[in-house]
Amino acid sequence: MLDRLIPIDPAIAERVERLNLGFNHYGIDKFGIDRAELGRLLTFFSWFYEHYFRVRVVGLHNVPEQGRALLIGNHSGGLPIDGTIVMGSMVFEKTPPRLVHAMVDEFFYAVPGTAQLFARTGQFTGNPDQATRLLLDERLVLAFPEGARGTAKLAKDADSLVRFGSGFMRLAIQTRSPIVPFAFIGGGEALPTIANLERLGKLIGVPYIPVPRYLLMFPRPTSLQVLYGEPMVFEGTGNESDAVVSEMVEEVRTRITGLIRQGRQFRDGQLRADEIRLGPL
Repeated sequence: MLDRLIPIDPAIAERVERLNLGFNHYGIDKFGIDRAELGRLLTFFSWFYEHYFRVRVVGLHNVPEQGRALLIGNHSGGLPIDGTIVMGSMVFEKTPPRLVHAMVDEFFYAVPGTAQLFARTGQFTGNPDQATRLLLDERLVLAFPEGARGTAKLAKDADSLVRFGSGFMRLAIQTRSPIVPFAFIGGGEALPTIANLERLGKLIGVPYIPVPRYLLMFPRPTSLQVLYGEPMVFEGTGNESDAVVSEMVEEVRTRITGLIRQGRQFRDGQLRADEIRLGPL
């Protein structure tokens, strides 16, 4: 736990207060989010966000200023730093700031202390019932349809996409939530992996242990980019056939593929931010 080892930056405290989560006099919201714990986590992470990873964000205006939405994007890198970067972009750069609730893979709870930290900062396991409650409370929910398969991508495949699950689409339709597709770029350079030790991972309760190219299990300093595309709205009941839902999922996957391609060009200096198409290509 971060406890009181990290004093909360006053500027961060002000942005946390502006999240308008309805904290009670104990500083806890209806979902168990702890205002002080959240402030300490964000204070700790803010330096990494601004200086270590030098994050650049395009299309932030595509995320609603209020109301529910699902943020759907790609995994990149042997460790899921992407979710933390997305969370940071919403709090540090968006006006008014918004808190992102990520659907976290269960295996991360094998890390001591993680479960309590996640719960107190608004992150939760991939439970559709909890996601539904958050969306109906007009929150932002973050999901990576590639799941653990996405974080397992090696460095050479970091900007590719593996198979998407379809649960996010049924969730979006059932709750009438817009989907904001996004691309996360640079994770493969921050923690380039050359192999995954699956047998060793299973021994400790995780799908795999990534083997970084530089044998250091911590992301390297690099520039990371996040591109938020135009919202996508899908109509239905959520009980459509698998074939129909798969077509909808493919639409989102195609949009993210286009954002990734442009994100690489933006990262390499071949495309300016104002030249990026955030809608259909």
